[in-house]
Amino acid sequence: METEFLYVIIPLLVGALTQLTKFAIFSYKHGIQWDYFFTHGHMPSTHSAFVSALIVTTGYYHGISSGAFLVAFSLSIIIFDDALRLRMYLGDQGRYLNNLVQSLEIDPKKFPRLKERVGHRTSEVIVGIIYGIALSYLFIYFFSIFFK
Repeated sequence: METEFLYVIIPLLVGALTQLTKFAIFSYKHGIQWDYFFTHGHMPSTHSAFVSALIVTTGYYHGISSGAFLVAFSLSIIIFDDALRLRMYLGDQGRYLNNLVQSLEIDPKKFPRLKERVGHRTSEVIVGIIYGIALSYLFIYFFSIFFK
């Protein structure tokens, strides 16, 4: 059986399910806000789940000693770092600029409030990784039965 399409399908399915889960958790806590469906941040990390699925899928179908696995693993380090650290810096900058606009009493219509929560907490990334790995193995199992 040809499994090349699963390198794309499984991570996309995992990413979509993770985003749906994130939306469901938010909606349970705060009520349904449809624009939140496409937002970044919060529990669980869709980026981390997607990249984890890419690693698991590549490792399972191509082997952990393959070049494709090394590329997926290297990419994951960059994305995990981005989710944890780099986007948190963006949130800090947003908070500082919001405080500056407020303290200088500048017209807020000219300088709308910036988003202060852009990155993920460590727990959100870890849950995203675990969720991505678990869903990946479920999909691999499902596809192995479905495409026998």
